[in-house]
Amino acid sequence: MTQAWPTEIRLRKDKRNLLVAFDDGSSYDFTAEFLRVTSPSAEVQGHSPSERKTIGGKRDVEIMKVEPVGNYAVRLYFTDLHDSGYFTWDYFKNSGERLDEIWNDYLQALEKLGLAR
Repeated sequence: MTQAWPTEIRLRKDKRNLLVAFDDGSSYDFTAEFLRVTSPSAEVQGHSPSERKTIGGKRDVEIMKVEPVGNYAVRLYFTDLHDSGYFTWDYFKNSGERLDEIWNDYLQALEKLGLAR
């Protein structure tokens, strides 16, 4: 588990961005599209790395609701009705630190599969 603790989780008014700030001073602005296509849910990640799916067509997805899950995560509700998977503090911290790498890998996977954002 990360040592950083979230100090702010704010859904932007446009519903397309989620700000997550941590007590170590770091903060990350995630797009709804990024969060949807990298969702920690079994629907996206599968039950093993070989089952992971590349999800296309989510460019216009928005976040409808952010719901706390205990003191370790939030559940996000998207406009495409995806709402499974818990987005933990570690998920946000690790994804924020690797945002460009994760996004570039996703774009390459889309291209390889002939899918559009």
